[in-house]
Amino acid sequence: LTVSGVVAGVALGAAVRGAALGPAQVAYLAFPGELLLRMLRMVILPLVVCSLVSGAASLDARSLGRLGGIALAYFLGTTLLASGLAVALGFIIRPGAGASALSAPGLGLPGAVPTSKETVDSFLDLVRNLFPANLVAAAFRTYATEYKMVLRNTTSGNVTWEKIPVGTEIEGMNILGLVLFALVLGVALKKLGQEGEDLIRFFNSFNEATMVLVSWIMWYVPIGIMFLVGSKIVEMEDIVVLVTSLGKYIFASILGHFIHGGIILPLIYFASTRQNPYRFLLGLITPFATAFATCSSSATLPSMIKCIEENNGVDKRISRFILPIGATVNMDGAAIFQCMAAVFIAQLNNVDLNPGQIFTILVTATASSVGAAGIPAGGVLTIAIILEAIGLPTNDLSLILAVDWIVDRTTTVVNVEGDALGAGILNYLNEKEKKEKEQELKEVNVEAIANSKSEGETSPLVTHKKQVSNTTSTADPESKESVL
Repeated sequence: LTVSGVVAGVALGAAVRGAALGPAQVAYLAFPGELLLRMLRMVILPLVVCSLVSGAASLDARSLGRLGGIALAYFLGTTLLASGLAVALGFIIRPGAGASALSAPGLGLPGAVPTSKETVDSFLDLVRNLFPANLVAAAFRTYATEYKMVLRNTTSGNVTWEKIPVGTEIEGMNILGLVLFALVLGVALKKLGQEGEDLIRFFNSFNEATMVLVSWIMWYVPIGIMFLVGSKIVEMEDIVVLVTSLGKYIFASILGHFIHGGIILPLIYFASTRQNPYRFLLGLITPFATAFATCSSSATLPSMIKCIEENNGVDKRISRFILPIGATVNMDGAAIFQCMAAVFIAQLNNVDLNPGQIFTILVTATASSVGAAGIPAGGVLTIAIILEAIGLPTNDLSLILAVDWIVDRTTTVVNVEGDALGAGILNYLNEKEKKEKEQELKEVNVEAIANSKSEGETSPLVTHKKQVSNTTSTADPESKESVL
């Protein structure tokens, strides 16, 4: 039903495109899709907090540390692979070479370019958001550094403008801070033992109730997706000009997503589990279609948790522990998209990237994708950080924004696929460890039974009992009575 919703949306958009709808009519057409996004975002906060608290509390400290370490290595490794693949494809395909026609008016989105930000401040903001000052405010606001220009007198008597960082709060859930708090709270409740049981049960119940809400929302997903895709096709004015002018960039980005999502990630899954990755992915068609339509990893999280547990049999403790973290920090698709954009803009400006700049792109893209918001066009803001780090102008970002609505769809699909396969690998490793423990216990039990049989006759207690019984049987009835 969800896939048919995407197809119907494309047909609807193509049919209505000729009607020359105004902005108000397009907004009305998008209204059912907007409702879907609002419902999905509504359940993100309770789902992330409750699932992480109950997931962290249900795993013992050793398992939590081991699984967390494997997950971190997997997320970091796959994101670095994705960044390297994008840079390699950028140099092979050269999407920005000879693209002088891109300076044509109407291609970019003037005024939509994010303000340039110092790389150091971006990373400091990332750390600050991990430790929110106010948990309630973290549910709807994020810390961000902005700059104000101040006049300063220099020692030589000249007056200069100085850029001073100023901390502000911007709209948007601080999901990083909420994830860290929920994890630590879950561990703390586990540590409390009996006293923390009531609160753990509360979060478990809240989590289950949220999943029931998600199952109801999912019946509305095909309708919402149809109108989301249809309205997006209608509102793009010069789709042909965009695709022909930026075709190589779009092709290179989508090819990178296809190679990483269709070959590299399944190979990692197969190497780790020796199971068919495509059969695993077949059970996740609904969340992939949702990701394609909504362009939001966070909005796809509810349907992903539901499908991976019901269709693929992943342990609830694993899925509800790892998927919310993955939706926040694991952004393979975004890393490909950001690196490709950086290489594209460098080629557009005839800048030959040296090995130092390439290394900077890889590291910065991997690190900044962690803090990328799980919302539509969330990755575009982090491209500005990469461009600043390698000294490229940010004004060409308007071109990236112009086609972001196309590339962002495959970006989000790869993001959520990486999370899902990571959960599958962790589930397999957890099951394997559980079976090994059970086998060890069986062996210990068998040995214990064998020992008791062989050593029964030589045991002092058993010998003593036998001697007592022998003496009583050979004695006369009076001695028996006395013994009794």
